[in-house]
Amino acid sequence: MFPLAQFGVLSALATALTSVLSALLLLALTRQLWSLRWSVTRDKESSLPLPKGSMGWPLVGETFHWLFQGSNFHISRRERHGNVFKTHLLGKPVIRVTGAENIRKILLGEHSLVCTQWPQSTRIILGPNTLVNSIGDLHKRKRKILAKVFSRGALESYLPRLQDVVKSEIAKWCSEPGAIDVYGAAKSLTFRIAVRVLLGLQLEEERIVYLARIFEQLMNNLFSLPIDAPLSGLRKGIKAREILHANMEKIIEEKMERQQADDEYHDAFDYMLSSAKEHGQQLSIQELKETAVELIFAAHSTTAEDLGYESHSSPSGVNVEKDDGSADTETTCLLDGGRQRDEAGFPQSRSHLPDLSLDKLSQLRYVDCVVKEVLRFLPPVSGGYRTALQTFELDGYQIPKGWSVMYSIRDTHETAAVFQSPELFDPDRFGPDREESRSARFSYVPFGGGVRSCVGKELAQIILKTLAVELIGTCKWTLATENFPKMQTVPIVHPVNGLHVHFSYNYPL
Repeated sequence: MFPLAQFGVLSALATALTSVLSALLLLALTRQLWSLRWSVTRDKESSLPLPKGSMGWPLVGETFHWLFQGSNFHISRRERHGNVFKTHLLGKPVIRVTGAENIRKILLGEHSLVCTQWPQSTRIILGPNTLVNSIGDLHKRKRKILAKVFSRGALESYLPRLQDVVKSEIAKWCSEPGAIDVYGAAKSLTFRIAVRVLLGLQLEEERIVYLARIFEQLMNNLFSLPIDAPLSGLRKGIKAREILHANMEKIIEEKMERQQADDEYHDAFDYMLSSAKEHGQQLSIQELKETAVELIFAAHSTTAEDLGYESHSSPSGVNVEKDDGSADTETTCLLDGGRQRDEAGFPQSRSHLPDLSLDKLSQLRYVDCVVKEVLRFLPPVSGGYRTALQTFELDGYQIPKGWSVMYSIRDTHETAAVFQSPELFDPDRFGPDREESRSARFSYVPFGGGVRSCVGKELAQIILKTLAVELIGTCKWTLATENFPKMQTVPIVHPVNGLHVHFSYNYPL
């Protein structure tokens, strides 16, 4: 017979083991029921199956896997399930889509097959009056208003202030004795461009730094679980938005009063107010506050990551064979010819490249190839979000009405057959001798496509080209670390531990 004490220990162990097994069984059953819940939502009138994939755990789905694994999350599931697979992210079932033909069907199916719908947290934080959240006729009206904001005349008028902001920031980078975290510096640069060039605001340095920090809090929580609770990401994002709105309101009211008495255009906001008046529309203060934050968001999300990557590229990359057969640097030939030089051949002014114009930028053909390759290699926005308006087919699977669809720009660029050695950074792929993206239109979509293509894509490219010109014309730089940093692509593209670079002027004082 067992002693009573030993019997008690065995009994306790058996009870604990039973409890653990019961909990595991309950978890497995709960997960099975969760998956079944989404299986029964398939369109019964379609004979096609749902895409393969996992819906993860109840409520949270695979959100934490997505956040922690980054691009490996999508790569592993694409390898396992193919270019169209299902998952559950940020509180919603999602079908993730890769491939030029699949993306073409989604982008050209706007308003018929699909409509835009960003994650709920993004919609709440940015607000209902923004372009990214509008659909149908509202979206068309807003694009008409913004068309003037990004017209050629408007872009030309932005260039002097844009060049001034870029020069000022590069001067700070070159005067820093240590290495610069280019990713952080690029975010600061894009925020300043948005505030100074798009919104036309003249703010003290302390104010800019404060608002940039608040905006960073908004960006960090833009893709979060849609749970409005204390300390939640959504609550933090909403708080940041309210602070930004409060700071914008008085400034916007002053700009509206000035615009009524003065037809001169000073910034993107002036163009927008004028365009709204021309189309017989009256924009409320709330709409203008949300649009102001959206303009900052658009400038930040479409350029910051690529500015950081571009500033790491070697200056020698712009040496090209000119049309007349002479080898020279595009920026030297086009922009630097009139600058006075000393006896050693160095420019007498380190910070005054000739003023840029759209015509001058358009002649920098190899710089254009570099910018295009940066946008292919690290597209600023990883993809877009849609909701199925009706059940349709992709790759032999049904996409049920009401389900969310996320098309992947980054994965499509990485897997498109038209690109030779897509893992290599090779600007020549966009040169006249190759033009690899020409044969398959939707293999290269850094700014989306169709009726919802990025309305500010020309401005984004102008910003990148302006930075390239100023960097090449005034300074040199070297990577401060032995290897290029690992890139994290979720929820937005960024180097894991920053991108540290040493900058210095490329000619003496």
